[in-house]
Amino acid sequence: MAFTYLTFLGSTRDSTPPRPARLGLRVARACMRLMQERAQADLIDALEWPLAQPFKPHFSYAQGKAPDDLEALAAKIQSADGYVMVSPEYNHSMSPALANLLNHFGSSLFSWKPSLIVTYSAGQWGGTRAAVAMRPFLSELGCLPVSAMVHVPEAHTVFDENGDYLDGIDGVRWNGYFRRGLNQLAWWAEAAASQRKRMGTGTSPFTRDPSQRNAP
Repeated sequence: MAFTYLTFLGSTRDSTPPRPARLGLRVARACMRLMQERAQADLIDALEWPLAQPFKPHFSYAQGKAPDDLEALAAKIQSADGYVMVSPEYNHSMSPALANLLNHFGSSLFSWKPSLIVTYSAGQWGGTRAAVAMRPFLSELGCLPVSAMVHVPEAHTVFDENGDYLDGIDGVRWNGYFRRGLNQLAWWAEAAASQRKRMGTGTSPFTRDPSQRNAP
């Protein structure tokens, strides 16, 4: 069985600081490089998905009536087996660009699949506080994060613009660090796919509005 993963890059900033610009793209490309060793992986760059404003989520449209970009991204999310969420840190939390992108879609598209949290920064903390805040957010979407996380401090000193290691970087050590999380993601993705095939999900999808979560 072939597995498909989406890497979400949760930053739309294309300016400095930080220097260099689009620092997260380096981290996302590194994730893609390692993921593509074992499975199909697609990059969802928030900068390339400028969804319409004012905010109106995919599930609030009549079936098949959402804008084309929402429909296309919803199909990608639904068909994927797992997700890598790449985010910088804003005020001890995840990127607002990532939250905005994900909030356009109901949990039914993500549920019963795993996710991996990857954070980065130009400074010394590597986005670790954002990662803590991302756990309940992703759990609410249903794509529960695996226990391993990846944090990349001073990412501009680790990766070049293609996501390859800069000279002098211990690539073997970094690969091992990334693969720990990616191995967990792959393990849970395979287990979840098998269980979905065997038993289904056992719940009705949220297709109308968030009130469907409410108690009777």
